[in-house]
Amino acid sequence: MPTTSTFLPTYASIDLSALAYNLAQFRRILSPGCDIMAVVKANAYGHGAVETGKALIRQGVSRVAVVSIDEGIALRQAGINAPIVILGPLFRNQLSDLFAHQLTPVVSDASLLPALAQAASSFPTPYPIHLKVETGMGRLGLTQDELTKLLDHRKFPGTLQLEGLMTHLADADGPDSGTTQEQLARFREAIRTVAAGGFRVPLIHAASSGGAVRFPETQFTLVRPGIMLYGYHTLPSSVAVPDLKPVLSLRTSIAQLRTVQPGHKVSYGGTFTAKRAATIAILPIGYADGVSRHLSNRGHVLIHGQRAPIAGIVCMDMIMVDVTDIAGAAVGDEAVLIGRQGDERITADDIARWTGTIPYEVLCTIGPRVPRQYLSS
Repeated sequence: MPTTSTFLPTYASIDLSALAYNLAQFRRILSPGCDIMAVVKANAYGHGAVETGKALIRQGVSRVAVVSIDEGIALRQAGINAPIVILGPLFRNQLSDLFAHQLTPVVSDASLLPALAQAASSFPTPYPIHLKVETGMGRLGLTQDELTKLLDHRKFPGTLQLEGLMTHLADADGPDSGTTQEQLARFREAIRTVAAGGFRVPLIHAASSGGAVRFPETQFTLVRPGIMLYGYHTLPSSVAVPDLKPVLSLRTSIAQLRTVQPGHKVSYGGTFTAKRAATIAILPIGYADGVSRHLSNRGHVLIHGQRAPIAGIVCMDMIMVDVTDIAGAAVGDEAVLIGRQGDERITADDIARWTGTIPYEVLCTIGPRVPRQYLSS
């Protein structure tokens, strides 16, 4: 049930039963012994990191991942006690917060290890960290030479535990597999280097959602699903994907109706001109809430189970839609931007196609002033 009874004209509804379903479907493709670290960065891709993280942990997920120390602290302060891995860059002046909240860092720069080791010396047992290897993403990570020097010369500090070794795939959802296979070859070399150094690393991980599905050999002992937990993917149509259910819907209500005459312009810049007497509905949601300006004169919403085209430029706080052909449209009626109404449905994939982006961005840009309501699993 929704968490509040207060009327909210605009809100996002998060279906935790769909989240649990997607998790179960994803688990079916995993190799025996492969565990899941659920990615809840960027406010769980717009779904709400705290509630989503707690729901995933209730479903047996053993650890979660975020990108920043601040994101990790927010989860700790909300009562999440499971291991929290920080995927993003680590800075020296963040070490006190890292240790105070017992967050697990991913180290991509060997020069940080002395300071990290010194800060960890007050703990009774070695503090867990993950090392990230750069294999072709061109982003964060140790090179193979840096990893070899670190481990061959026994420079790895005794106050730290090498719990994980990871890389990130740059093209798991691309048209061919060549780049991924090259990265895997480099990562396997890194795994051999670690083993030759005498380290037993329990968590080896390379794959996010798409990589784990398309390339089973990338699963190792841990995978990092993100977008598939929330009901979407960006894999080619030739790849068999688990059955998924979108978790989030985005809804608002008609705030006002007005009739405009032929030739009348609507919204900034007058980019929409009525060609007939038209009924325009004003909706209290705009680009500050995550409705892309690229949807201007292009996107649709659902009202009474019918598609109503966006009329004119998307404003910061409002959009206008043409409801001339929707009989009985009235103030207070529900308008669906993402989700199902009647026999019609609009997905984040649809919006991504209309705006030239990916569903990740559509979901992540739903703004913080949009309340999230959670339907229990």
